[in-house]
This record gives sequence, C-alpha cells and structure tokens, in this order.
Amino acid sequence: MTDSTAPDHVFSGAARLTDYWATVYRRTWKGSAITSFVNPLFYVLAMGVLLGDYVSAGSDQLDGAPTYLAFIAPGLLAAQSMQTVFGETTYPVMGMIKWQKTYFGMTSTPLSVREVILGQLGFVLFRVGLTCGVFTLVMAPFGVYATWWGAVLAFLVQFLVGLAFATPLFAFSAGLKSEAPFALVFRLGMIPLFLFSGAFFPITNLDPWMETLARVTPLWHGVDLTRMLTLDTIDPGLALVHVVYLTTLAVVGWFWAVRRLGRRLSV
Repeated sequence: MTDSTAPDHVFSGAARLTDYWATVYRRTWKGSAITSFVNPLFYVLAMGVLLGDYVSAGSDQLDGAPTYLAFIAPGLLAAQSMQTVFGETTYPVMGMIKWQKTYFGMTSTPLSVREVILGQLGFVLFRVGLTCGVFTLVMAPFGVYATWWGAVLAFLVQFLVGLAFATPLFAFSAGLKSEAPFALVFRLGMIPLFLFSGAFFPITNLDPWMETLARVTPLWHGVDLTRMLTLDTIDPGLALVHVVYLTTLAVVGWFWAVRRLGRRLSV
C-alpha cells in the first residue's frame, strides 16, 4: 500500500476516483433528491415565510437582519452544509470499511490512503455544492440577499463549512468498529448544533455558558460568516476569525483522518 505525500501525486490519484464516485451518484441520487431539491424550499417557506410572519423583532434583535426571513435563511444554508456532510461521512464511510470493504480494494491498487480520502472528500464537496446551490437559488426570489456578490460568496463559504465538518467526521467514522455511536452523533451532535448555533435565533438569547459554548462550535462560525455576507454587514476582523477557525478545523481533521483510516486498513 503506497502513500506518497507529493501534493500533485495525491491530487492526480484522487482524480482517478472521479469515475467511481460519478457511478455511485448516478445509482443513488434519487434517494437524496428530496433532501437536496425539495427540502430547501420547504424550509424557507415554513420557517422563514410562514413562521416569520409571527416574529416582530427588529434588526437590533436579529443581528442586523431586517426581517426574520433574512435572518434565518443564511442560517439554514449553513446548516444544510452541515447536514449534508453528516449524511455523507458517517454511515457511508463505515460501509466502505466494514460492509463493502471498498477502501481495502482501493488501497490494494497504487492508490494511497490520502488519495482515497481526498477522492471521497471531493464527492462530499460536490454534494455540498449541489444542495447548497439549490438552497442559494431558492432563497433568491425572497429578497434575502443584500448584494449579488454576497450571495455568491455565501455559497462559496459553504465549501469551507463543509470541509470543517467533513474531515473530523470522516476521521471519527474511519476509526469506529461499530455503527452504534452514530445514533449519539446525530442526536447529541448534529441536532443540538442545528438548533443552538444561531441558525434560528441569536445565540445572545442563550444562557451565558451556552452562548460561550455555541461560539466555539463550527456551525456558529459558518452561520455568522454566511449571514454577514448575505446581509452585507461584514466585520473584517470577525470574518477572518471565522475563516481561520474553519480552515484550521478542516486541516487538523485531514491529518486525523489520514492517520485513523491508515491504521484501520492496516489491521
């Protein structure tokens, strides 16, 4: 099993997996059609438009957003990135180790562990781009974007948000011997992050200790950065903190993933 560290070698090796992941998606896309293309519209209509009619808070109570719809829409966009990644880096990773043994077959060829991981992360980012692209377009007719370039940057930020979740989750999944912990990951990880990271209400409404905890979660950084861009209320210093935090998490997760999967495949 080779494991070249040359960046050009890793990227070229990962590119060889494009056909594999394209085949996987052609065979499975119908199973994700509802979550990818219908849920974004339902989320915006139900939470932003219908529920938003009952929220009379002003911009000073909504982090600068003129309406509740304008407040919640970028939060839902960032949360969509997170949810997509959770779905693609938990059971699928476990399946390729424990059930289908796909990783073992891949690394028995000249492909290295790094190339295998990078190839799958590329597919995960494709899924993030697809689902968040639909979400971004769905929000456009509702007038939630202050500028067109803010909408474009908010969409691009979702790839960083996705990576910040994808690499640590991949690493966590790669080292598990059983799928049982995934129930806790979704119930005690994804759902609380979805509810309490600023997507639905400002985290300043939380108790002080919960607000502090929310500020160190990757989803809050993603939500706040996305909201800055959609509302054109960018704080350069805070935006830089968000980018550095998310990038650091993605990089640390990458090295952890390489180590965990390499150990698992060598057992």
